[in-house]
Amino acid sequence: MSQHILTAVAWPYANGPRHIGHVSGFGVPSDVFSRYQRMAGNKVLMVSGTDEHGTPIQVQADKEGLGVREVADRYNRVIAEDLTALGLSYDLFTRTTTDNHYAVVQEVFKGLYDNGYIFPKTTMGAISPSTGRTLPDRYIEGTCPICGYDGARGDQCDNCGNQLDPIELVNPVSRINGEKPVFVETEHFMLDLPAFSEVLGSWLQSKQGQWRPNVLKFALNLLGDMQPRAITRDLDWGVPIPLEGWSDQANKRLYVWFDAVIGYLSASIEWARRSGDPDAWRQWWQNPDARGYYFMGKDNIVFHAEIWPALLLGYNGQGARDGKPGALGALNLPSEVVSSEFLTMEGRKFSSSRQVVIYVRDFLERYDADALRYYIAVAGPENQDTDFTWSEFLNRNNGELVAAWGNLVNRSISMAAKNFGAIPEAGDLTDADRALLERSRAAFAPVGADLNRSRFKNAINGAFDVVREANKYLAEQEPWKLKDDPERVKSILHVALQVVDDAKTLLTPFLPNSSNKIYAMLGGNGVWSGMPELREVEEGAEETGRAYPVITGSYDEGAARWESAPIRPGTPLAPPTPLFRKLDPKIVDEELARLGE
Repeated sequence: MSQHILTAVAWPYANGPRHIGHVSGFGVPSDVFSRYQRMAGNKVLMVSGTDEHGTPIQVQADKEGLGVREVADRYNRVIAEDLTALGLSYDLFTRTTTDNHYAVVQEVFKGLYDNGYIFPKTTMGAISPSTGRTLPDRYIEGTCPICGYDGARGDQCDNCGNQLDPIELVNPVSRINGEKPVFVETEHFMLDLPAFSEVLGSWLQSKQGQWRPNVLKFALNLLGDMQPRAITRDLDWGVPIPLEGWSDQANKRLYVWFDAVIGYLSASIEWARRSGDPDAWRQWWQNPDARGYYFMGKDNIVFHAEIWPALLLGYNGQGARDGKPGALGALNLPSEVVSSEFLTMEGRKFSSSRQVVIYVRDFLERYDADALRYYIAVAGPENQDTDFTWSEFLNRNNGELVAAWGNLVNRSISMAAKNFGAIPEAGDLTDADRALLERSRAAFAPVGADLNRSRFKNAINGAFDVVREANKYLAEQEPWKLKDDPERVKSILHVALQVVDDAKTLLTPFLPNSSNKIYAMLGGNGVWSGMPELREVEEGAEETGRAYPVITGSYDEGAARWESAPIRPGTPLAPPTPLFRKLDPKIVDEELARLGE
């Protein structure tokens, strides 16, 4: 039975282009998952956008000598173009500076406020002495007062996992310029997180055996020290506070972490309006059978496994103070928080300032999108930190994509095209023929089960096992030596082409570009797996109706289905073109030189 599946993808900051470490966490895994779910017959809504409020954007604007909106506009477009080129199948990739987003964020705030989960409090805020601006928690570092870790952030310590307040840090300094912040009294609205500790605890405990252990353990460990958390800041760039006496204050705004997570809901509502059915979003947010999966890197676990669920619970009136749902109605909590670990590069953390980085755009100018997608799927940071090296990328591309998968496709179609000009009819099948066909058909269930559980490494290895078995089969059957037995050659090549078609389907979530090419090579008509498109729209900027790009697509129109489909004998075949580029080993030295090594 078809399910509604929400794929909620972390929102990249619009303060610069994204590098391959970013897309290994939020981008490629979410797309692999969504493509599989569509092929399995489920109704997928994959949403995200650029996160455009907060200090990172202001810091970048100062650095470039531009207005903050100019910077947000620039990088919104750069990021949207890059994610489209990578083939990420968003139903809507939008931005947080839209009228729609502002309205939804303010509605959630009002629902929480009306239910008593938001209250004003005078606190000590961190100010930059040189600029007079508020320093966000994450832009202050110091020594953790709990575990002594040197390098704790003002909002939490990544070493012990405890939530912190910047004023609690020992020897706090600004990450922007290294100066010591000044703490001054200021009034802010607080989210009453302790009011959700009991219901959050019960909810998280119910996820035992369902979530990745590292995600659940991290979230459960934070429950014991939940403190009220400020959701406003002394800023002029952000969503206005929708209360009388506050909305007209130019230097008080809802803080970026509060508004960004609400983007999953606002993007869904925007998608529904653009689809022509303004209430369509409710099928993913209020249908009790719908499921929501949230994809991000591990540094975002606290926001998605605790704070976002707390906001939803409070809006629904389900915390310690009860209450009633807001005007949008009761909203579904996440079904799973799918967090990846970190990707390093040649043994070092990604760092744009130190040039230890390769941006998605630069990568795709030199290499194929499917080559990057394959590397992330088979060697990425799914459940532990992993290291990207150029030598491993070269070996994976040449040894697996080119020599194994590309070679299987090329020689199977080449032999059939050369000898018969079409997909040949199979004659009597041998035990070896039947065994390979059964092995190929049987792969769909376990590979699909792994994809459904976001076990992408297991899934792609299972698919490649079929590729390896098919290559072994051809090597053993040696059809090129059977010129005197054309009927046997027909059977061998029919079996090989059937398995190529099956493997193409199994690999479609990971390698949509090459799978589309194979579909066409084997005589497929129309679209196999839909690709994203960049579309200019005009609704949205807070102050003007300026145009901006969104990513969208018509993915349900493709023919891709998660099943083995019989190939059609007699379908004309032409000599194939190479699927993947074999890379020169010298690229390793060239890329290391770009890193200064």
